[in-house]
Amino acid sequence: MKVMIRLLLLLVLLPLQGFAREVPIQDFFKDPQFTTVSLSPDGKHIAINVPQADRTLLAVVRVADQAIVGKFDYGENRHFRQVYWVNDNRLLFVVTFKTGRFDFETARGDMYAANIDGTGRLDIPNGNTYRIVDLTPEDPDTILVQRSVETSFLFKLNVNNGRIMNVASAPVEQGSFLVDHDRKVRFVAGAMNDGRNVTYRRDGDKWSLVHESERNGATYYPLGFDAENKRVYMAKGADGKPESIVLLDVDTRAETQLSSNGTVSPSGYLWSSDRKTLLGVWYEDGIPYWDWVAPDHPETKVYAGLTKAFPGKAVRFHRASDNGRYLMMQVYSDVQAPEAYLFDRQTGQAQFLTASMDWIKPEEMSPMKPIVVKARDGLPLHGYITIPKNSNGKNLPLIINPHGGPHGPRDEWGFNPEVQLFANRGYAVLQINYRGSGGYGNAFEGMGYRKWGTTMQDDLTDSVKWAIAQGIADPDRVCIYGASYGGYAALMSVVREPDLYRCTVGYVGVYDLDAQRDADFMGHESGRNYLKDVYPPTAAERMAQSPAYGVERIKVPILLVHGEKDVRVPIKNMHFLISQLAKVGKKPHDVIVEKKEAHGFRDLQNNVNLYTKMLAFFDKYIGPNAKTASAP
Repeated sequence: MKVMIRLLLLLVLLPLQGFAREVPIQDFFKDPQFTTVSLSPDGKHIAINVPQADRTLLAVVRVADQAIVGKFDYGENRHFRQVYWVNDNRLLFVVTFKTGRFDFETARGDMYAANIDGTGRLDIPNGNTYRIVDLTPEDPDTILVQRSVETSFLFKLNVNNGRIMNVASAPVEQGSFLVDHDRKVRFVAGAMNDGRNVTYRRDGDKWSLVHESERNGATYYPLGFDAENKRVYMAKGADGKPESIVLLDVDTRAETQLSSNGTVSPSGYLWSSDRKTLLGVWYEDGIPYWDWVAPDHPETKVYAGLTKAFPGKAVRFHRASDNGRYLMMQVYSDVQAPEAYLFDRQTGQAQFLTASMDWIKPEEMSPMKPIVVKARDGLPLHGYITIPKNSNGKNLPLIINPHGGPHGPRDEWGFNPEVQLFANRGYAVLQINYRGSGGYGNAFEGMGYRKWGTTMQDDLTDSVKWAIAQGIADPDRVCIYGASYGGYAALMSVVREPDLYRCTVGYVGVYDLDAQRDADFMGHESGRNYLKDVYPPTAAERMAQSPAYGVERIKVPILLVHGEKDVRVPIKNMHFLISQLAKVGKKPHDVIVEKKEAHGFRDLQNNVNLYTKMLAFFDKYIGPNAKTASAP
């Protein structure tokens, strides 16, 4: 009898083992419990950025008992960023402005300082125009900051009263200074208003030009000095290739190659606790990793050991305590949102601090695999494919999800709530870093300039055909979905390839290139110059490369999503697209507009409603029981 019961239980349980639990939509879009953490110089306190709906708060926590000793809130749409410990008791921070989930953050006006308990608050007028150069620990009341106003200035800033004293100026219109370990000004590097990249070396009281390139050209800029103050670590991007790291002898100009990936530029650096030795360079090529450039340094050995302690995960390190005893790190993977740890070198113990999304169970998430796809012209395209957990990885419904930007951002390996939601519902998700994406060198990014709607779209097409050829994607069940530029790409793809897709979703997308001339960034010279660089130059080309003018070719159902308060991509883009569809007797399957949202929804319930409808849309057209989609 007992054997029979066990057999019955086994038969009941077996079908369930092939399927992952359907995780509630809200679990993917609830605010994480933290976004960034930073450690005080003495290692006794931690500053934590805590997102909450329409704002980001800042909390200061005592390590010993995890008690909150200070909490800061600057109100709706305000977000704490660039939080600096200027000494053991005082913080300096930038508060940015952001209204939508996919929007860029803008710095408005001032920088702020405060003691960790909230006393001694200081508003530094125009402080957001300053950038910190050096924290000058020998003088805890001051720091070195830079500001560019027609030319570049280096100031000493008193963090208690906000007063500044001029230290140096340089002939660079948008420059960044480098001082050596004696706080002596040695280099300035940056861009001129016409886009040229320049680097100068300080020789006595004069500046000597050591590098100059055309707009968006080669890069060559300093990162920091070595322990002897004689050689400088330089980031070098020549011939449009990804940047590498060299060690430059200031006197002889001889270079020693230290680190290069060849595919991507560095996206982070790790310095010794005394800030005199570059220990490691962070690359996000496929699965992120550290290249240890000072492997014999005693701190490097500790860091390298910690990365091995978390197999299958990425470990990002933050600034250590000044004495090198305490090391702050964030650990994450494709199936796990970041967790924060504090490692004590003296005891050899790692203390778990907090998880950003502890309600997410890694064993229920789906793996994200790095891929390389060859475009039709032979160009390698790097990206990721996420296969639903417990599936056989074959003949799956596919959602291709082009990232926004498009120039500068890129898709990276790590926990992505949106991707994991789709995979949890049985969809494979393809993310490709099409030409024009950032991180792969100036030449790769420049290949996308003025190629919106043409070659950049071909890269998406070629990646879908790769997924079909690999047997991953069912050729009759492919949809494309994207937000911002990704929304543009989603609509332009079904214009150019009307028979490849079964449906498309455009979320806060650009559908008329000329409508973007009313966007918020056009009020800045940098924004206007950006469009000059990347947009098709003539009105006829912009029309040809705008999906709103190609609607007669669209054969598949369309879901459109927008926030009425969007100033980054004005909602008139969507209204114009709908009017163009109407002219040829078509209309969207559905339109979702939220009156109080901007460039991407932030409200949790709005997101639950959105993704409920989006999943129903995908289920209808590429789900298990989907039939061939009809024209919109």
